[in-house]
Amino acid sequence: MTTATLAPERIPDEIAIKAVDPKAYADNSVYDAFKWLRANNPLGRAELEGVKPFWIVTRHADILEISRQNDLFHSGDQATTFTTLEGDRLVRQMTGGSPHLVRTLVQMDAPDHPKYRVMTQAWFLPQNIRKLEDRIREIARQHVDRMAELGGQCDFVNEIALYYPLRVIMEILGVPPEDEPRMLRLTQELFGAQDPELNRGRQEMMDNKDAMAQMQGVIADFFMYFKGITDARKAEPQGDLASVIANGKLDGEPINDFEAMSYYVIVATAGHDTTSSSTAGAIWGLAQNPDQFAKVKADPSLIPGLVDEAIRWTTPVKHFMRSATEDTEIGGRKIAKGDWLWLAYPSGNRDEEVFEDPDAFRADRTSGKHLAFGYGAHVCLGQHLAKMEMRILFEELLPRLKSLELAGEPRMSQANFVSGPKTLPIKYEMS
Repeated sequence: MTTATLAPERIPDEIAIKAVDPKAYADNSVYDAFKWLRANNPLGRAELEGVKPFWIVTRHADILEISRQNDLFHSGDQATTFTTLEGDRLVRQMTGGSPHLVRTLVQMDAPDHPKYRVMTQAWFLPQNIRKLEDRIREIARQHVDRMAELGGQCDFVNEIALYYPLRVIMEILGVPPEDEPRMLRLTQELFGAQDPELNRGRQEMMDNKDAMAQMQGVIADFFMYFKGITDARKAEPQGDLASVIANGKLDGEPINDFEAMSYYVIVATAGHDTTSSSTAGAIWGLAQNPDQFAKVKADPSLIPGLVDEAIRWTTPVKHFMRSATEDTEIGGRKIAKGDWLWLAYPSGNRDEEVFEDPDAFRADRTSGKHLAFGYGAHVCLGQHLAKMEMRILFEELLPRLKSLELAGEPRMSQANFVSGPKTLPIKYEMS
């Protein structure tokens, strides 16, 4: 595509608003906006009132290109998730100038990012998580048994999917079972801040000040909890991930409490929430598509493909923002130093140039590689663990699942950053 043939830079406001509207992710209407953008303005500029102008990147190839150039497109210079000008101002006021309420791997760039990442990276390497397989299978069987006890009907999200990955990651982290409900509630309040049924105040509409105060309160509660864990693990290290973080060092010096607490938060939230959403997405896809359910039942070798397809189809992480460190060009567009870019992962994962019939759920899909775990230096640290958890659950569940169908209308959570199925009523028969 040449510059001469490009559409005008500016995205129509109604399309740009739809792309960032949390409600559009709850009713799935955002996919229509992304489809229009891929066809008409795949890398366009949104200029909305009260928001710094930003580019919306919707094509798989462009998202890949930006993600692989970590020196050119930074994560930490500006807000890493979408916010308004007022929201950005409030965060900087709270933090003394930083655009981030936490400083996790997500908000870091080199040289800090690789140094912090390597602290825990070994825990998530395929050869190391394989040692956890027997214990994860035991946890999976407990949840399959729980599903059998529910008598052929349940809300798969709120009775199964939320709890299985939660138990796995909390055991790895070193959080005791009795504290899991607290971790789940805080995670839902963090990622569900835009959802009136999930946010801390159970509020439909909030101004920036209220929303930021709630978010700050949630993060403070996380920090308070993990400060106790840190003190305990410094005094007496255990064989868990919390001990690694509590005693972590950067350039020979202990990491500070703020960055240790931030590290716990990303592991304790993203470590289960996105896996829960993808697991529920798999059941949703199979319940809606009996032919796919029959295929995987008949051929268990399709389970790894089912896992990847569920992750692609659900895409729990909806976006990250990047900012350009130099003038450059992507997709024929001239990007200026300091420009802010929205990487639209659900759009990249339904790009017709990469995925045949992209809106369909196909357990035996072979075309294309999804972007749900990101790419490049920031690729998800826990991707191999997430896929293993899902594979093991379906290896245990599918042989016992004789039938599966929806028992009502599933509902998605309302969020433009991290979201997934909120309720998933199903009917089933198990052996």
